[in-house]
Amino acid sequence: MASSSEDPVLERYFKGHKAAITSVDFSPNGKQLATASWDTFLMLWNLKPNTRAYRYVGHKDVVTSVQFSPHGNLLASASRDRTVRLWIPDKKGKSSEFKAHTAPVRSVDFSADGQFLVTASEDKSIKVWNMYRQRFLYSLYRHTHWVRCARFSPDGRLIVSCSEDKTVKIWDTTSKQCVNNFSDSVGFANYVNFNPSGTCVASAGSDHTVKIWDIRVNKLLQHYQVHSCGVNCLSFHPSGNYLISASSDGTLKILDLLEGRLIYTLQGHTGPVLTVSFSKGGELFASGGADTQILLWRTNFNELHSKDPNKRNLKRLHFESSPHLLDIYPRSPHPHERKTETVEINPKLDVSNMQISSPPVVDILSFDSTTMTGSTGRALPDKGEDICGYFVNPSLLPPECSAAAMKKKPEDMSELPSESQRSVPLAVADALEHIMEQLNVLTQTVSILEQRLTLTEDKLKDCLENQQKLFRVIHHKS
Repeated sequence: MASSSEDPVLERYFKGHKAAITSVDFSPNGKQLATASWDTFLMLWNLKPNTRAYRYVGHKDVVTSVQFSPHGNLLASASRDRTVRLWIPDKKGKSSEFKAHTAPVRSVDFSADGQFLVTASEDKSIKVWNMYRQRFLYSLYRHTHWVRCARFSPDGRLIVSCSEDKTVKIWDTTSKQCVNNFSDSVGFANYVNFNPSGTCVASAGSDHTVKIWDIRVNKLLQHYQVHSCGVNCLSFHPSGNYLISASSDGTLKILDLLEGRLIYTLQGHTGPVLTVSFSKGGELFASGGADTQILLWRTNFNELHSKDPNKRNLKRLHFESSPHLLDIYPRSPHPHERKTETVEINPKLDVSNMQISSPPVVDILSFDSTTMTGSTGRALPDKGEDICGYFVNPSLLPPECSAAAMKKKPEDMSELPSESQRSVPLAVADALEHIMEQLNVLTQTVSILEQRLTLTEDKLKDCLENQQKLFRVIHHKS
């Protein structure tokens, strides 16, 4: 089929990361885009043209997930360095570091009210954190292999998780128990999420499939087989009528959940596509992949298809029973193979003047971060603090800061540590942290050995006493 004005259009490329893009998320107001990468950095892009981007430095390994808080005042990130960080997405880039997982952390997700954060890790656990007090709350243990993703339901009462143990589990946040379990004998899910109404979950499978489950009746509703490689990520349109998936086959697929069919195949990335996300209003979506590029797309079909969804839903109504899943999804499971009537869009074939954004990048080093492992509080930045002191390189300061910095006295300027001055303390701190971890392990080992030695001594003492008693009895009888 030929493309039309109602089809998705690639608007911009963003270039700045040096390695594969692992996660993308739009700010609630739709004006910014946060991205995470294998290059260990977070980046914050302004969608307004010709504005600088910010690169946040702090994680020591691959950043696997990033998400804005519902109010947009915080950014959460997960990393293979086993930590979770909370960032203030501004020019200071202050962050708090959460340490509780004992293996790489794969995902972060805020509850809809912003009060809680859920994290998933290769230590086979899911952890929930209180954002108001910024402390760890509880862990969920039932998975038997690495947990790849965990997400809150829209009302915050449930959590869905997926693991390499080939299960998708539903958890009750009140009872902290697993209340539902979906198993798959073929492959495991790389990513899961609730639909906007919270009535079902979708999974992106390593077996090349996208599956949608009704969590109220434990039923597989839709099973799409439209990709030729593993599916890495998916995102529901805010209307709940569409779903977009990203795959290692190098494509994005847009599914019409009302009609139960594939409607668009988007090609723009070179190599695997690892992440995709709709904006909060659904008018845009962004994708990232192994080619280190972030692509920004305009939805377009959103306006036409969502004008009167009720008219579209009439043919889905079943009057012999109560409404099911808001009368939008097919009632029975049925696989969906490739359809010839889908539209394939390859922006590389267009001759239009594509806007490639490689804005000036400001490096922000989170050298003043605090560590959270328990119920420790965290001070928020004062409004009066000087924002210029938190940039890695003074030459990258924005104009207003550059002018202020140049007016400072020499002794004031000396307070800003240089790159070489900072790198040594960071390296030393890292080494000391590693030494402290090893000392903790040694201390615990010595403590265990002492306990065992004490038990052995007690048993030996008992044996000697019993032996003496036995000798006395024998001697007395003789």
